[in-house]
Amino acid sequence: MPTSRRTLLKTSAAAAAAFSLDWTRAQAQAETVRIGVIYDLTGPFAAGGSVASSIGTQIAIDLVNEKGGIGGKYKIAPVNVDSQSKPDVAINEANRLIDQEKVDILNGVFASSHAVPLAAKVEQQKRILWITTAVSTAVFKDKNLQYVFRAQIHSDQYGQAFASFINEHAKAKLGMEPKDVKVALIHEDGPYGVGVAAADEAFAKEVGLQVVLKEGYSASAPDLSVLVTKLKRAKADVISHAGYNPDITLFLRQARESGLKFKMLFGAGAGYSQLDKLRATFGADIDNICNIDPVPAQLLDPAKLAPGIGDLTKTMVARYREKTNATEVPPHCSMGFNQTWILLNNVLPVAKEKYGGFDPEAIRKAALDVDIPAGGTIQGYGVKFYPPGTPLSGQNERSTPVVMQNAGERITVVWPTSIRTQDPVFPLPKGSVYAA
Repeated sequence: MPTSRRTLLKTSAAAAAAFSLDWTRAQAQAETVRIGVIYDLTGPFAAGGSVASSIGTQIAIDLVNEKGGIGGKYKIAPVNVDSQSKPDVAINEANRLIDQEKVDILNGVFASSHAVPLAAKVEQQKRILWITTAVSTAVFKDKNLQYVFRAQIHSDQYGQAFASFINEHAKAKLGMEPKDVKVALIHEDGPYGVGVAAADEAFAKEVGLQVVLKEGYSASAPDLSVLVTKLKRAKADVISHAGYNPDITLFLRQARESGLKFKMLFGAGAGYSQLDKLRATFGADIDNICNIDPVPAQLLDPAKLAPGIGDLTKTMVARYREKTNATEVPPHCSMGFNQTWILLNNVLPVAKEKYGGFDPEAIRKAALDVDIPAGGTIQGYGVKFYPPGTPLSGQNERSTPVVMQNAGERITVVWPTSIRTQDPVFPLPKGSVYAA
C-alpha cells in the first residue's frame, strides 16, 4: 500500500476516533443538568443553618440521581460554591457560575442579605434563581421578578405567626388581655432581621399588643449589653429575636448574666433552629423557648400528607443523621431538601417535556405551572407561585411557618393548634433561668 494512502487511512481513523470521543462527550453533557449550588459553608452563617440547608439540598440531588436523574434520564451535576457569609462573595460566585461555569440555574442562598442583590443580578441576566432558605419579603415585594422563585416562606409570615400565637393564648395562658401584653422586637439589621421585625410590629399592632421596644443591631456586634439593658428597662413580657448564630449566643449569654427576665422568647429561625448547637452551649437554659420557622418535616404526621411523603422524610432524616451524626435534624435540612426536591421533580421534568428544554424560559414557564396542594410536600404546605404582575411575583402563596418549642431534647409543634404535637408551655416555668 502506498505510503500516502496508509497515512490517509491513519489520519481518517484518528479523525473518526476524535469525532467519536467528542460525540460521546457531547452526549454525556447533553444528558447532564448542571446546577449552581450556593450556600455559606464558612463564616457565621454556616452554623446558623446554611450548612444544614446545603446537606438537605445534596440529599435531594443524590436521591434523584440514584433513580436515573430528572425524569429518569438526566443526571444532575451540582457546581457547589461557598459564599463565605459575605454578600460580595455571593455576588462574585454567582457571576462566576453564570459567566464561566455557564449554568442557567442557581439553587440555594441562606442569607437574605445575599438573596436581595442576587435576585436582582440573576433577574437581569435572565437566569433562574431558586431560593431554598432566605426569607426576606423584600426579595420579591413589588419587584415583579420573572426568573426568581421561592417555595420557602417569607418574613411577613413570621410576624403573623408571632402575633397570632400570643393573641390566641394570652388570656388562657398568661391571664392577660392581648392589649396588656408588652412585646419587644430585637433583630439583626440586615434584610432578614429588618423584615421579620417590621412584620412583627405590624401584626402585633393589628391584634392590639403593646410594642415597648424595637431595636436593631449588627449581627457581628461584639457586645449586646446595651441592648440587654434596654430590654430590662422596657420590662417586656415577650421578646421576639431575629438573629443568626454568634449574635444569638452572645445575646442569650449576656441576658443570663445580667438577669434579664421574660415570660417567653420567640426566635425567628436561623440560629434558633439549630437546637443541637444551642443545647451544647446553654443546656437546659433553652428549654421551652419558642421558635418560628418552616416545620422540620419529621415532626408532621405522615397520615395527613400525600402518599409517599412520610417515607421520603424518613429517608432524608436517616441520610442527614448519617452525614452529620446529629441527634436533632434542624428545619434548615428540610428547607434545603424540600425546595430542591420541588425544583428537580415538579419543575425540571415539565420544563423538558412540555416546554422543550432546561433553558431559563422553559424553567420559568414550568415553575408557573406548579400546583401542589396542601399536604403535598414534606413540610406540609402546598406550592403555587404568585404570577408576574402581582406584588410578590415568584413567591409561593401557599407556604406556612409553625411555632415550635424546645421540649427538652426534642422539638414540638405548638401552633397552629390544628397540627400541634404539644400544648404550649407558656409562660416559661419558674425553674427557667429567664423566667419572669
